[in-house]
Amino acid sequence: MVRRESVAAAAYQIQCLIVCLSTGPPAVHSLIMRRLAVARPPGHGDAMTKAGQAVGAYGERRAVEFLVGAGMVLLDRNWRCPDGEIDIVARDGDTLVFCEVKTRRGDAYGTPAEAVVATKARRLRRLAAQWMADHPVRPIEVRFDVVSVRPQRRGAARVEHLKGAF
Repeated sequence: MVRRESVAAAAYQIQCLIVCLSTGPPAVHSLIMRRLAVARPPGHGDAMTKAGQAVGAYGERRAVEFLVGAGMVLLDRNWRCPDGEIDIVARDGDTLVFCEVKTRRGDAYGTPAEAVVATKARRLRRLAAQWMADHPVRPIEVRFDVVSVRPQRRGAARVEHLKGAF
């Protein structure tokens, strides 16, 4: 007799394989997974989530080091409100900069910067307005940057800073 959990796990693995074989940006992969509509088996993917969070935290640390090294002043990090999170808020001279940090270990799903799609950019603009409403900072100019971090097997991570990305 086959256990229900084994069947669910196998179905989920097949769906993941279909997504991996499909082409297109991560948004397409998410759409495929939603359309397939089979829930993850209990406990499946927990380690991957923790690994992904660790990679993201590493990328944010490298991004902060890079930006501060470039002369920017860190104002806030991982600022949260009910609508979402801003990775980094910094000042570059008289300009207030809201940075989205994307970290990827490989390019299988595109470059890190390609993950910042129009929906994400709109959300970051709304979050920036909320951040400014909550803080007494009145900048001359506001800019939205993307910092891409690619950890390397050996040596320092590659960091790319796209100023005025959107």
